[in-house]
This record gives sequence, structure tokens and C-alpha cells, in this order.
Amino acid sequence: MWVVARLPYPVQLILGGLLGRLMYWLMPERKRIARINIGLCFPELDESERSRLLKKNFKSLGIGIIELAMTWWGPGKRLRRLVQIEGIEHLQNALKKGKGALLLSAHFTTLEIGSRLITFYQPIAVMYRRYKNPLFGEILKRVRNNIFESAVLHSNVRGLVSCLKKNLPVWYAPDQNYQRRYCVFVPFFNIPTATITTTSRIAKLSGAEVIPFFQERLPGTKGYKLRILPALRDFPSGDDVADTTRINKLIEDEVRRLPEQYFWVHQRFKKMPDSMESRYKVSKNQ
Repeated sequence: MWVVARLPYPVQLILGGLLGRLMYWLMPERKRIARINIGLCFPELDESERSRLLKKNFKSLGIGIIELAMTWWGPGKRLRRLVQIEGIEHLQNALKKGKGALLLSAHFTTLEIGSRLITFYQPIAVMYRRYKNPLFGEILKRVRNNIFESAVLHSNVRGLVSCLKKNLPVWYAPDQNYQRRYCVFVPFFNIPTATITTTSRIAKLSGAEVIPFFQERLPGTKGYKLRILPALRDFPSGDDVADTTRINKLIEDEVRRLPEQYFWVHQRFKKMPDSMESRYKVSKNQ
């Protein structure tokens, strides 16, 4: 990965595409999950259109793995030339209030490279999950601590709030199937989806503004675009269901804009209301 991080960017994209093609054939279980998710979220597409989207998604996944190497070991000067940013003033205005900012994002295949690229404009803290492989987890922990101001375990809400109190922006993505106490079923692509309400709770505890942050892999070798949107107004509203529905809609709009770059291989619809499981056949299929 260290060597790959130093290859020319066009070569990295080619390697990523080849890796994605290999993953498409060697990861049948993940391919099955992605196919189900795409079918549920885009019922208007015919079978051939879904198949093309699935193949594009695995190509994006392969490039995302190469981007992991670029994120951790890529030379800063080279990476800096690949990025353009929109809306940095929204983040700067939030930080002037001294309460940090919650960078609300989502699990796209570009999430790792996006978190590295924004550090060229603003130091941030990130959330992370433990890896089953302890060696890989230790390497990743050291690298993240070198790149970011802080790396906080995804279940450590106190640690997250502590970063915000230090006036740090924290990268945060609530769009995975967390089976936790703070969870409600709200629409995501018109499907009742288990979604954590922690975003509202963190905003209330810290007083930090919630600022949508998304990254996009541009066509060809143009690099990446970081998009920072205005802070969410009247958030939290005091209604967890309304707040979580609003967040899901925001993420859904971004996924519809870049469907091939979303992390479809995750079991997003694993947990559903009992009354809905038979309709979507998620329990058996996922």
C-alpha cells in the first residue's frame, strides 16, 4: 500500500478499477448484498441498468481501496493538487462560535480520501471502528493519529463531545445499521430504516452546528471535490424522528446524485420493523 500510494494518479485509478473488477467476481456475498440494496432503492431501474450500476459500484470500491493507501501514505503535495473545495466558509463561520462543528457525512467509497483532503484546509477529528485484525487496526490507529487531530472510537460519545468542546470539527456518518438503544425507523429511499438519533443528541449536548460534508470523485483524472453545505437550521428541533428523517433525506439526495460511489455492500436494511420484513424480504436475502 505504501508503494501504491506513490504511483502516478492515473495508474492508481487503473489499478483500482482492476481491483474492483476482481472483487466483483471474488466477493459473491457482498455483491449479493449490493444487488439487493440497489434493487430496493432504485425500483425504477430495469435489470440491465441495475447490473451496470452494480459493476460501476465495485469499480468505485476498488478505487476506494487504493485511496486508502493514498490517504495513509500519499505525499501531501501530490494529494493537495487533486482537490477542490466548495463552502469552506460555512465551516469557518461555525468554528468562530467556539463550539466545534459536526461534519455530517455518509459512507461513500471516497470517505477515507475525503477525510484526508479536508485536513489541507482545516484540522479535524474522525470517528472510527475497531478492526478484527489487531495488526491492521494498530497500523491504522497510528496513521490516523499522525494525520488527524484526534481519532475517536465510534461508540465513544464523550470523546466526540470532548473534541467539539476543543472547537474541533468532527467527521461523523450515521448511515449504517447500528443496533443500538438510540435508534428509530425513518425513511431512507422510502424504506423504513433503522437509524441512530445520536446526531441530535450530540448537537444538543455540545451546542455544535451540524454541517453537511460530502466528497466526490471527479471523472477521469480530475481528482476530488469537497462540498461543505450550510449548517442545518433549527437543529436539533426537539423531535428525534423529524431530525433523523431530515438527515436521511439529505444523505439520500447525495446518494442519488452519486449512486455508483455509495457503499452499497453494507447491510443497511438488515434491521427493519417486523411488519415490513416480509414486504422487502430483507431478513432472508441479507
